[in-house]
Amino acid sequence: MDTPLRQDLETPLKGVRTNIVQSIRAFRVNDLQEAAQGLGHHFLYANLSSAQSKQDVLDLIAGQFTLPSHFGKNFDALYDCMTDPLHKSGPQPGFIVVLEQIPAHAKFDKEAREQLLDIFRDTADYWGDRKIPFRCFYSFL
Repeated sequence: MDTPLRQDLETPLKGVRTNIVQSIRAFRVNDLQEAAQGLGHHFLYANLSSAQSKQDVLDLIAGQFTLPSHFGKNFDALYDCMTDPLHKSGPQPGFIVVLEQIPAHAKFDKEAREQLLDIFRDTADYWGDRKIPFRCFYSFL
């Protein structure tokens, strides 16, 4: 049974599926961070506003998520870092991920944005198959 405090912290996520990638829209980053803390979930945040290219996006995510130094800095490596090694490191409580201000310009076009979000959709599916909550919220610059 949830404690009242835990229920209060879940309120911002009420009605949000446990394994989803969606626009941040009505959510505030601070509320999502507090919800993650209250649930005991990992909170991963990346502000991508300064990114100009795919490599910039990957570099910023690697640095702000504190990915391992061997991270290959491509979309496949990002998926790998977000899934298997974490799964093998032991039980995971869940994840709330925020990708804020994903660039939307010629050097990081619609196709690149969709590829990035597909990585997080695949990651949500991976954790969903293991009954681990993984919610990713994003916004575009």
